Amino acid sequence: MLQIPLWKRVLILALCVAGVLFSFPNGFYGTVEQHNDAVAEIEMFGPTPEREANAAGWPSFLPSTLVNLGLDLRGGAQLLARVHVQDVYADRMEALWPEARSALVANRDQVGFVERIEDAPEGTLQIRIQNAEAMTAALETIRGLAQPVVSLTGVGATDILVTANGSVLNVELSPEEKLATDNRTVQQALEIIRRRIDEVGTREPVIQRQGADRILIQVPGVGSAEEVKELIGTPARLTFHPVVSVTGDPQAIPGPGNIIVQDLENEGEFYILERASILSGDDLTDAQPSFDQNGRPAVSFRFNPSGARVFGQYTSENVGALFATVLDDRVVTAPQIREPITGGSGQITGNFSVESSTELAVLLRAGALPTDLTFLQESTITPTLGEQSIRAGGKACLIAFAAVMVFMGLAYGLFGLFANLALILNVALLLGALSLIGATLTLPGIAGIVLTIGMAVDANVLVFERIREELKTAKGPSRAIQLGYEKALSAIFDANITTFITALILFTLGSGPVKGFAVTLMFGIATSVFTAIFVTRLFIVMWFERRRPRTIEV
Repeated sequence: MLQIPLWKRVLILALCVAGVLFSFPNGFYGTVEQHNDAVAEIEMFGPTPEREANAAGWPSFLPSTLVNLGLDLRGGAQLLARVHVQDVYADRMEALWPEARSALVANRDQVGFVERIEDAPEGTLQIRIQNAEAMTAALETIRGLAQPVVSLTGVGATDILVTANGSVLNVELSPEEKLATDNRTVQQALEIIRRRIDEVGTREPVIQRQGADRILIQVPGVGSAEEVKELIGTPARLTFHPVVSVTGDPQAIPGPGNIIVQDLENEGEFYILERASILSGDDLTDAQPSFDQNGRPAVSFRFNPSGARVFGQYTSENVGALFATVLDDRVVTAPQIREPITGGSGQITGNFSVESSTELAVLLRAGALPTDLTFLQESTITPTLGEQSIRAGGKACLIAFAAVMVFMGLAYGLFGLFANLALILNVALLLGALSLIGATLTLPGIAGIVLTIGMAVDANVLVFERIREELKTAKGPSRAIQLGYEKALSAIFDANITTFITALILFTLGSGPVKGFAVTLMFGIATSVFTAIFVTRLFIVMWFERRRPRTIEV
């Protein structure tokens, strides 16, 4: 019999209503966007009459999720930057020199006086020792400073390569460490750029790595590429503060001379810190992922000489206390001082994985860009061009929509009308799903919607044609409809699964606009199958139960 259980009918209709509700705000994009901005500003900075008026412009009981508009639809700036990863090698050698000098001076009885050769090749540390006969001991001393390379490709290797040439020691990063350093440098630049751009509240910026040393930056809603370049150049605020207490109450009163700061990872945890910082990011020369004495992932850091003195004195006087690292007004980490740290370097231990220790080292180094950036490409897309793109994309969707609806109406009559109603719900479900996950819609994404509209009726065509075939055997309209859906189901799934796999491959291997097209296509396939198999069938069953026709024409 041609029946659908009540619970299934309620579920189908509920999903359709939810899709319409979540897609509805996109019809009032400017108003809803203004409402969302006002609500966010009230939460962060407090209410003002203007903000409250903007927030009241959209009913609070309605959903306010929107499909984010990409760079090509909203307008904005796009830049392609190259990271000078080689410059970091010299900085690493600069940071290593004080430690290497101290280690050699401690063995002065054998090596004699030591001096640094100033005109050494870039990225190389060259040290001349007085007694060339003690070169073997000097090599062992400097190699004792080496650390394991923390990367999947550098297992078993150390971070420095030490060789001898007469009375001169040559120290440089090993090939494995150079590769790991390049990856960390680009990752650090990505993190800093993302934090800088997120501060101004731009919607859905695209910041992604391209190739070995390039970064693609797309920022919707800004006036020019120069604005983005100035924004990226803003230094981060990295400070180190004594911890007074830890609380879960964001409204806690910190007391005179103190501040309350939220934890970066755990948003429900707040630290009360002394307002005056002990050190700043200017005193930190390096932070690298490493391993502790038990072989567990950790983070090692170094201060410059002045910072080392201050840090050594403070840790000697405050053993057992917590010491917070604050980046952009958020606590990155607050480890306990277990022993005095007087050598200018220390180690942060905890429940780290290799990935999390690398991420923490990136955050600690995020006080400034690790090296210079060269902007290879700059372009600005005006909002006017974005509006034209939206109008052109909307026109394409309407034309495709109208053409498909006219064809289905002429080809299948009343059943074509049911398919058209399902097609309208299909687009609503697609927009609702994209709004719910906060997806970014670009021109390729609009192309995916147009393709979805064309593909959405494929399943209905298969079902209707199958019903036509079953009617020829004179099995009755009810049995013909039931068999039409049953026998067309395998073909519908086969066609859509192969298309979904293709879209998944595009999403996995593609980038930027290709990903946007793939996301829209995958969601479109899901909503198309749902509306064809369940929604259209529900319409037909409800009509059939009401009219009880002896014959039907498809």
